[in-house]
Amino acid sequence: MATWSQLNFQNSVSPLMEQMIFFHDFILMILILIITLISYFMINLFSNKFMNRFLMEDQSIELIWTLLPSIILIFIALPSLKLLYLLDENNKPIITIKTLGHQWYWSYEYFDFKKICFDSFMTPKNNSNLDYFRLLEVDNQLILPMKTQIRMLISATDVIHSWTIPALSVKADAVPGRLNQVNFFTHRPGVYFGQCSEICGTNHSFMPIMMESISTQSFINWIKNFN
Repeated sequence: MATWSQLNFQNSVSPLMEQMIFFHDFILMILILIITLISYFMINLFSNKFMNRFLMEDQSIELIWTLLPSIILIFIALPSLKLLYLLDENNKPIITIKTLGHQWYWSYEYFDFKKICFDSFMTPKNNSNLDYFRLLEVDNQLILPMKTQIRMLISATDVIHSWTIPALSVKADAVPGRLNQVNFFTHRPGVYFGQCSEICGTNHSFMPIMMESISTQSFINWIKNFN
């Protein structure tokens, strides 16, 4: 059974994820207000003894319950559309990386640097190291610099996969013969995990995503020492 902490969002690491959390909380406040108001009306309806058998219509109340939901929907739609366009916006990426989904692992290629490509397999379950995250760690994680606009080009070689990291608010299908792209920006260092979010076969749950965000200087040193 999931604990209360597991029902929340992961801690955000990108500005877009922060905006999505704010939008979620905004919608939740509206829903709580609506549910509270409707509950009050229902309790009041069942508890009071007054009735009017000859009341056929009331133009004012009909106007209110028509206009009020429309206004609420406008308040929901405007920030929703703004956030939707922000998620698709391409903000002049500095680094472009291509990832391919295979059955059942990921491969990465750094377009801006020569001869930097590798496969990323899940760490075996019989690993004797007790400090690793079971079913989430990989042998070659994706290394990216923090505070840098990143563009990911996502595709697949066999079946449909989905490249997903919840802390970045990133989720895009990897479709064979199609190239999708996502953009993100990390504002703090750390290691972030994700998993394929499409049912892609028997080992679907064994192709995790592991991304490490490091400083720019550390990233340059990693590029120089890559072999």
